[in-house]
Amino acid sequence: MATITNQSYFIKRLKDSGYVVWKNFEDYNEADSRCWTVIIDPKVSSIFCTYYQNSGTFGNENFFELYDGGRYIPSNIKIKTDSIEVIIDFLLRHGVSNNKDYPGRDRYLSKRLNTYDEK
Repeated sequence: MATITNQSYFIKRLKDSGYVVWKNFEDYNEADSRCWTVIIDPKVSSIFCTYYQNSGTFGNENFFELYDGGRYIPSNIKIKTDSIEVIIDFLLRHGVSNNKDYPGRDRYLSKRLNTYDEK
């Protein structure tokens, strides 16, 4: 079963949700904890999303780091999740919108976020 820690599956799920996503980099050094990086909404908000897979003496710490220079998202946000819905909800909450014409857009918005929708 594919998970969002797989770069291709992560991109597919975001694209299926109406986002434009570009594959950026995936050839990090073996000693580097970064696995891959994509750009979300490249021509508007340009969010860099990097997946980290840390395994060490204190256990595993896997997370996504989102960075855009502080325009939409506070600096170096780290999200620990196995759910693409958590990532999408976070992006929408911070004004990084997917294609507003995408028919499945509302299913990812939590009830408290509907006040941020376009009218």
